[in-house]
Amino acid sequence: MKKITIFTPTYNRAYTLPQLYKSLLKQTNRDFIWLVIDDGSSDNTKELIQQWQEEAQIEIRYIYQDNQGMHGAHNTAYKNIDTELNVCIDSDDYMPDDAVENILDFWQQNKLDKIAGIVGLDVDKTGKVIGTKMPKNIKTATLSDIYHKYGVKGDKKLVLRTDLVKKYPLYPLFEGERFVPLGTLYLMIDQDYELLILNKPLCVVEYMEDGSTMNIFRQYRNNPKGFRYARQVELTYLKSYKLKFIKVLHLISSTLFIKDFHFLKNNPEKMMTFFSLPIGLLFHLYIRNQSKK
Repeated sequence: MKKITIFTPTYNRAYTLPQLYKSLLKQTNRDFIWLVIDDGSSDNTKELIQQWQEEAQIEIRYIYQDNQGMHGAHNTAYKNIDTELNVCIDSDDYMPDDAVENILDFWQQNKLDKIAGIVGLDVDKTGKVIGTKMPKNIKTATLSDIYHKYGVKGDKKLVLRTDLVKKYPLYPLFEGERFVPLGTLYLMIDQDYELLILNKPLCVVEYMEDGSTMNIFRQYRNNPKGFRYARQVELTYLKSYKLKFIKVLHLISSTLFIKDFHFLKNNPEKMMTFFSLPIGLLFHLYIRNQSKK
């Protein structure tokens, strides 16, 4: 059996997938499966993947589903992955030639039952690290501590143990919405496990104009139930009062977008939320204004 599944959620991204496919062909270690979750594409994604499957240069699995959003594609991936490790490489990103080799070698040398996986670096096409590197003197840490305790900045690439991922709840699906922040799963894993720190590039990223990162204010407005769920999870586990206050403001804004006004339902920080309502309203108006731009 292969050691790792590289899974790619995709929606009408046939024009970017060849870049990722070519990078997978160049891997110095091919002990992997490429799982493509086609989240309702109407372009030629299916035909493109079938062509590559026929070439049989790497093992490719393809699953089509009605459009559910990025988190729904992650749900489907986690249900179907059967390798020890998994990593998500988005449809507009690709992997350095030695990424799989670095992952598998590092994991084989350092894996422990108490470790959930590996956190590595994202870089841009020039090789520049997105944000900052992680501390060299720290071998393991939770993802939360990496950002909030050690002050690391920028997106990082997670490689997770499949058996652990399957222990946690799937991302909820909300009718009419297509986005739930993926970090809710990682925050839950943080409560039980740490990650191995690998200061090597595992993914080359490019932020597309139609990607979620570039459209975050519209995401807030169009997916308020998904974001309110995320804020409830974050308020359950985050330790910093400053961060909790920010998440409370987001929760108030999401609830106003939903228009059910259940600010305190399933809310671990009811008192903070109640006293933050006036500021939360102003924050909500700011998000409304930004989402129109």
